Amino acid sequence: MAGIIGFPNSVNEKAARTVAGGVLVLSIATLLLSVTAGTAWLWIVAPMALGFYARVLTGPKLSPLGQLATRAVAPRLGEPRLVAGPPKRFAQAIGATVTTAAGVFLAAGHPLGAQVLLGLMVIAAGLESIAGYCIGCKIFAGLMRFGVIPEEVCAACADISLRHKSVNA
Repeated sequence: MAGIIGFPNSVNEKAARTVAGGVLVLSIATLLLSVTAGTAWLWIVAPMALGFYARVLTGPKLSPLGQLATRAVAPRLGEPRLVAGPPKRFAQAIGATVTTAAGVFLAAGHPLGAQVLLGLMVIAAGLESIAGYCIGCKIFAGLMRFGVIPEEVCAACADISLRHKSVNA
């Protein structure tokens, strides 16, 4: 079990963006189906949330979307572009929180709340997958700047010289 739990210290940006692309497709499909074919389709937020929890706890190891991204898609996109792992893990935790909240809204009989949260997932996943802009990573950086997240959590984030080494590694 110890070999399964844990998030990589550095991640391939191309794999992370591929995962975000998968989340984008799932979010758009779920939102469109819930609007056109009925809110019963919102059940898809449950496996989406489980995928986020799997990635937070184990990186791509237990996530089907993470496995697809790291083993099949990202290797075909050229050399890896390594970035710090902790901000990406933080972003995955935000995704877990948002999709869990969507599930809670759904269970409480408020499908519109779930649809609004899915709309936020479309925005965040779209920015990450298409533009390479990670909202969760920006929040992580701000929390580090304000001292909420200690520098020890992410040495590459705190020291710009380490950041350049990890990107070119």
